[in-house]
Amino acid sequence: MATPEATDTYVEGYAEILAEVGKTGRRLTRDELEGRRSLGEQAAEAGRGLRSLVIAHLAATRANWPDTTAPDSVLAAVEQAVDAFAGGYERAQRLAVRKEEAARREFIDDLLHGRSDPARMAQRAERFGLRLAHDHSVGVAEGPEPYDDTHFVTRTVEAALFARFGDRRILLTTKDDRLICIVPGNQDDVVRYFAKQAYAATAGGRAAVGRPHSGPGGVVRSYEEALNALDLAQRMDLDEPVLYAADLLVYPVLARDREAMSDLVRNTLGPLRDARGGARPLLDTLHAYFDAGCVSAQAARRLNLSVRALTYRLDRIHRLTGADPADPRHRFTLQTAAIGARLLDWPDSEL
Repeated sequence: MATPEATDTYVEGYAEILAEVGKTGRRLTRDELEGRRSLGEQAAEAGRGLRSLVIAHLAATRANWPDTTAPDSVLAAVEQAVDAFAGGYERAQRLAVRKEEAARREFIDDLLHGRSDPARMAQRAERFGLRLAHDHSVGVAEGPEPYDDTHFVTRTVEAALFARFGDRRILLTTKDDRLICIVPGNQDDVVRYFAKQAYAATAGGRAAVGRPHSGPGGVVRSYEEALNALDLAQRMDLDEPVLYAADLLVYPVLARDREAMSDLVRNTLGPLRDARGGARPLLDTLHAYFDAGCVSAQAARRLNLSVRALTYRLDRIHRLTGADPADPRHRFTLQTAAIGARLLDWPDSEL
């Protein structure tokens, strides 16, 4: 509890107001109310507790109760004064919160885009519980609706994380309508738990986790890996609810030489365009066949076909392309070309 000396500043002029009201029965003037609000703001900025300051006003009321014939007017003045003081206090706190939120949002934007000087970024990061000299992993989750820092889903995931792990230098935030979780790179259990909780809370969303990297640039790199994994999942029609960039490294390798991949798709799968109905049905057949581990019965179920109809399609692919999907010697080329078709959005896009 604050000492009397610490609170005297914030009840300054209060006794004089009570004395004046006791004589005249009037209400507080606009200037008097604004003076109380100003003192409340000063108290908040100085870090004083509101409870102790309200008690100080009540103690000052008892000590300076005027000799009056209008006690109700004095009580009304006490109410006005305390309310104005508390209003100023809360106004200052709201402003401080808004400034803190703005600073946090600016830091998040700079961190995830790598726009700030690394040394300054590292200093700012300490304020938010991050030590950027160490490795960090970034998890990203998206769902059927946009999320911000006040969204119920965000609060649900945050509560689950901190209930299980406490203060482990976890930074949970949002960016571009997605949930973002930044954790030290040696805390793989935390980011995996975030991904699972986010998937559950978003009711059918999807989460991705980037690999650990060091420094401010490492956070950006891990974040971009997670975003790329989400984008890849959509383009490749991957059905895993939680994706790990480390498990998907083959795809960026395949896509790195776009010209070579385009040649492979065009030369290997181009003849499928001559089929009745175009290339799409036969390409979907290849995707289902390879996704099913080349098990015809399972692939047929995925396509709602009979095994006989699937076999006919595979034979048609063989005759058009010269490559047999059932032959291990041809399978790798066909499967790589099918992956390339997904990456390049073929045949919907021209190569």
